[in-house]
Amino acid sequence: MIPPFHLAFPVHDLAAARAFYGQLIGCPEGRSADDWVDFDFYGHQIVAHLAPDMEPRSHSNPVDGHDVPVPHFGAVLGMNEWRALADRLSAANIAFVIAPTIRFEGLPGEQATMFFLDPSGNALEIKAMRDPSALFAKQ
Repeated sequence: MIPPFHLAFPVHDLAAARAFYGQLIGCPEGRSADDWVDFDFYGHQIVAHLAPDMEPRSHSNPVDGHDVPVPHFGAVLGMNEWRALADRLSAANIAFVIAPTIRFEGLPGEQATMFFLDPSGNALEIKAMRDPSALFAKQ
């Protein structure tokens, strides 16, 4: 078993974070207080901390012809789960930073990926590997 990671990140509105991570993404809610809430993010603990005066960050690096937002966090899902989430996000009219696509096609790291922002401007990447054992393969 892979040990779960923990990530704390700022949000401007906890209700919006609950709707986005809990309802849209489907992450069960854990503990919470007036200024933070835990989510089970595919077996990992992410914590949305209220920071109403936060300023969204915007930086990107070129990767495979796309401007990848930095920083970002995410998860590696199975291909069917990735497709289902991509469909759910599309149906909810989420504006993708990078629409669902295949990157590094034909290479060891071939992956389905998508980038989008939460309501506070935090960037997420959700990916699925063609060959899950190649997650750390060198090109």
